[in-house]
Amino acid sequence: MTNSLKAVTLTHVRYQRGDQLGHFLAWISLVPVFISFGGFVSHFIFRRELQGMFFAIGLLISQVVNEFIKTSVQQARPETCALLEMCDSHGWPSSHSQYMFFFAVYFTLLTHYRIGSLFRNQMAMVLLVVWPLALLTMYSRVYLGYHTVAQVFAGAALGIALGGGWFWVVNNWFRCHFPAMEESAIGRLLYVKDTSHIPNVLKFEYENTRAARKEVCKRSD
Repeated sequence: MTNSLKAVTLTHVRYQRGDQLGHFLAWISLVPVFISFGGFVSHFIFRRELQGMFFAIGLLISQVVNEFIKTSVQQARPETCALLEMCDSHGWPSSHSQYMFFFAVYFTLLTHYRIGSLFRNQMAMVLLVVWPLALLTMYSRVYLGYHTVAQVFAGAALGIALGGGWFWVVNNWFRCHFPAMEESAIGRLLYVKDTSHIPNVLKFEYENTRAARKEVCKRSD
């Protein structure tokens, strides 16, 4: 008797029917999708921060590197993946693990160096949310049968290396050019900006918004 498989609605992430942990981990494995579309797309639409844009560019570069390595190495996914009928790509290294650990490292370094922090206790979110999600994503890919332990650890290691390396490149090479990018024709057209030099962006925007409102009220009196 074959096991019945069920996919998370609107996705192709499969888990054993009736497996509540599998169902939970199936959603966890979709965190990179939520970050990409819910996080970075909305970030560009509403904030236009250069630091966030370069963060997203780094993740894209990381995925290109992942695909290049997978195509070159061509290591098969585990036998369990064949049962899922969704294993038409190579498995080493895990792109999900690489994405999440790149994200975790870059976000941690941004927080540690207080670059563009939105709130004072951002490190708490790093320790209690970001890293647990990265670890759960890595575990979910093994539990659901999409990768071997070696494949997810390879992805995590590569994500850590690329995340740290890209952070260094952005904040030592590109960041000094952010003012020029802001003042460029495209920068002014798209309203891109850099607030990474402000220790607490949320407080800064809050105080300046209140000050602007008071000024408007004075003029109307």
